[in-house]
Amino acid sequence: MSATLAKGQTINFYQATMPIILSVFAIYLTIGIALGVLPQFVQNKLGFNSLIIGLVIGLQSLATLLTRAFSGKITDTKGAKKSKMSGIILSVIAGTAYILAAFFQTSPMLALGFLLLARIIHGVGESFLVTGALTWGIGLAGHEKSGKVMTWNGIAMYAGIAIGAPLSIWLSKGFGDLPAFILIMLLPLVSWISTAKLPAIPVDKDHIRTPFYKVIKTVAGQGLSLAFSSMAFGCIASFVGLFFMEKNWGDASLAFMTFGICYVLTRIFFASFPDRFGGFKVAFISLIIEAAGQIMIWTSASKAVAIIGCGLTGIGFSLIFPALGVLAIQKVKPQMRGTALGAYVAFVDLSLGLAGPAAGLAAGWFNYQAVYLFGAISCIFSMIILLFNKK
Repeated sequence: MSATLAKGQTINFYQATMPIILSVFAIYLTIGIALGVLPQFVQNKLGFNSLIIGLVIGLQSLATLLTRAFSGKITDTKGAKKSKMSGIILSVIAGTAYILAAFFQTSPMLALGFLLLARIIHGVGESFLVTGALTWGIGLAGHEKSGKVMTWNGIAMYAGIAIGAPLSIWLSKGFGDLPAFILIMLLPLVSWISTAKLPAIPVDKDHIRTPFYKVIKTVAGQGLSLAFSSMAFGCIASFVGLFFMEKNWGDASLAFMTFGICYVLTRIFFASFPDRFGGFKVAFISLIIEAAGQIMIWTSASKAVAIIGCGLTGIGFSLIFPALGVLAIQKVKPQMRGTALGAYVAFVDLSLGLAGPAAGLAAGWFNYQAVYLFGAISCIFSMIILLFNKK
C-alpha cells in the first residue's frame, strides 16, 4: 500500500505527474479505440443506421457530463487517488461489455444492449478518472503548477484519442473487432500499474462542502468562456472534411494533422505559461489566435490557407483549457478542487455536444465555409465573457 502525502508537502513535478499522465494516456487510448471501431461495427456487423451510431457514440459523453458532479464529490470526500482508481475499474468493466457485444453480434439487439451499457460505464469511468487524475496531480505537484499539470494531462488525453482511433481501425481491418475490444479491457491495467505506488493526497473530512450548484456558479465565468472557445474545435472536428469536399480540395487529413501537431507542440513548449504569466493573459492571447485561425478558414480561397487556419486554431485552442482552469481553481478552497474541476470540465462536455448541431444549422442555412464564421464569433463571445471574469 502506498503512503499518503503529508499536508502541504509536494514532490518533484515529473515524479508526481508522469505516472498520472501515462495513466490518463492509457485510458484515453481506450476511448480513441472505441471511437475508431464502433461506427463500422454498429453499421456493418449489427446492421443499424446512422441514428443508432450517433446514439452509441454520444452516450459516453452524456454519461460523462451527468456524472461530473458525483465524481467531483467522491474526489473531494474519498480522495483523488480513490476516484481515479474507480475510473480504471469502470473502464475494465466497460471493456468486458464491449467484448460481450462482439461475442453476441449474431443477435444485434442483445449486442446493442451490451454496447449501450459499455458506453455508459465508459463515460462514468472517464468522469472519475479525469477529475481524480487532475486533482491528484495538482495535489502532488503543488497548486502553483496547476496549469502545467492540466496542460500535460490534456496532451495525454488528446494523444490517446488521436492514436487510439487509427490503431483500432488497423486492428479491425487485419484481425477483426474483438482484439480492439480486448485492448480496451487490458489498457486500464497499464493505467493502474503506472500510478499504484504514488502517494495519495490527504482528504479534509471535516471540511463543510459547498453544494455543486454553487461551485458551478463560482466557475461559470471561466466555464462559459471555455465552452465558447471549444466550439471552434468542434467546427473543425465535425465539418472540415465536408468543407474540403465542398471546395473539391480532396482529403482533409492534412488539415486534421496540422491542427493536432500545432495543438500538441504548443502544449509541450509553452506548458508553463499559464502558471508563469497568469491564466487571463494566456487565455486572452490564445483566443485571439484561435479566432484568427477560424477567420482564415472562413475567408480561405485555397486549401493551403485553410490548413494554415487549422494550425492557428490548434495553437490558440491548446492553452485555453489550462489557462482558464488556473483561474477557475483559484476561486475555490483546496478541499473543493475536485468538485470545481468536475464542474469546469463539464462545460467542455456541454460545448462539444452543442457545437455539432449549432454548426450544422449554420452549414444548412449557408454553406460549410460559414461554419468557421460561427467558430470565430464563438471565440469573440469567449473573449467578452473572459473580460468580465478576469479574477
